[in-house]
Amino acid sequence: MTRERRRRLIHTRRTATGLTLAGAISFLAGMTDATGLSLTGDFVSFMTGNTTRAALSLGEGNLRHAAILLSAIMVFVLGNAVGIVIAHFSDRRTFAVLSCVSIALATASLMMGESAEMPRFYLIVASMGMVNAAVEQIEGLPIGLTYVTGALSRFGRGLGRWIIGDRRMDWTIQIVPWAGMLAGAIVGALLTQIAGAAALWLIAVFAMLVALATLLIPRRTQSRFNAAPRSPVHKKSRSQ
Repeated sequence: MTRERRRRLIHTRRTATGLTLAGAISFLAGMTDATGLSLTGDFVSFMTGNTTRAALSLGEGNLRHAAILLSAIMVFVLGNAVGIVIAHFSDRRTFAVLSCVSIALATASLMMGESAEMPRFYLIVASMGMVNAAVEQIEGLPIGLTYVTGALSRFGRGLGRWIIGDRRMDWTIQIVPWAGMLAGAIVGALLTQIAGAAALWLIAVFAMLVALATLLIPRRTQSRFNAAPRSPVHKKSRSQ
């Protein structure tokens, strides 16, 4: 086997591993979003929708609902920040982040009663913010785990470039998080219909199983498919 062929094989395996992981995490996000929406009536990861709904509530004079949604957006942002901090201080980035997400969801599932509805909602939102730090890109290509609008936009732009003659196909990976989110949302909706708020327990268990599965992925592989692409300037400086 030639060195070039070996490199291509390693790259393919690494990409496939990263995409499988991204799909599993998007599936988790879809389950959580569907369950959260069913339980609270508001999105727990779709902040574009919450922004629009907050604006509508403000326009209608429903200041309480607007405040809830705007607070959820801030909590989601903070959840992303916390996820990055956790990832930064961990050798096993994805395992650490997903473990924290699992613990947060398990804690949320214990919050019963009307007085616990808002804290539970915000804890679920925070967990969905954190999950975005688990995997940020695959082989230098940005990939969203809860923001499938961005994934679909990148997919559409890639399709447009392909139509006008650009034969690169890396844009096709953007369909993975969308498909994972869709499948997860279907399962989450079914689980909530069957188990109600207890569905959060099952989702927390799934998050921990994915976290444990990442321990089977070599650290070098995880670091490589999570690595940012080198800028042209950096490449030039290395070659000089």
